[in-house]
Amino acid sequence: MFNKKNNLRKKIFSIGKKITDSPLTLIELERNSKRRTEQAKEELIKGFAFINTYQKSVTFFGSARFDENHPSYQKARDVARRISHEGFAVVTGGGPGIMEAANRGALEGDGEKNSLGICIKLPKEQNTNPYVRSFVDFNFFFTRKVILTFSAEAYIYFPGGFGTLDEFFEIVTLIQTNKIEKVPIILVGNDYWKPFDEFIKKMLCEKYNVINENDTNIYTITEDEEEIIEIIKNAPLRRE
Repeated sequence: MFNKKNNLRKKIFSIGKKITDSPLTLIELERNSKRRTEQAKEELIKGFAFINTYQKSVTFFGSARFDENHPSYQKARDVARRISHEGFAVVTGGGPGIMEAANRGALEGDGEKNSLGICIKLPKEQNTNPYVRSFVDFNFFFTRKVILTFSAEAYIYFPGGFGTLDEFFEIVTLIQTNKIEKVPIILVGNDYWKPFDEFIKKMLCEKYNVINENDTNIYTITEDEEEIIEIIKNAPLRRE
């Protein structure tokens, strides 16, 4: 019965218009602004409908370049498996690397129902990893990011590139400015995140005074799986 529902959900949420495979020019944006506005609206409606079918979730972020032998991949897989066992849906961007690791762990945890992908169409097509079981496709990065960050009970960040940092600062800024309630932001990978944290404290806080000292309390840096699981288990449900 669940497989039938799952297959139906896949069909419903993968429906979309043909995606362009080249960068947009300003002229194209102006010429097609109304159509693209409608397309963005459709993507948001589709994405909200998709994610709202899951009571509680945790979103994973991190590099798409790590293979299964990388320590961060292995850690993400382990953490996702344990989170899935706790009844949380695991949400990723649907691609390779950390995203694949998290979806893989989710399948190894509570099985089919907890491995979700919020996927993006790219000029050099990013294939959805084989461990995603339910997904929705996006053309626009900004609409996809809204859904990735919508109403998760916690956000877990592994080492990554520009995209990962962009997604990190998005959530941190929303919490700092009280646009969303405070939710756990967990940064996994001491070698990567502790120097990053030192930069924030030294440059943004001490030297330039562009953030407050307590703003660095918005996130937690840890590699302790027990601590990660406890933080997530104690996080309030954002849909209550």
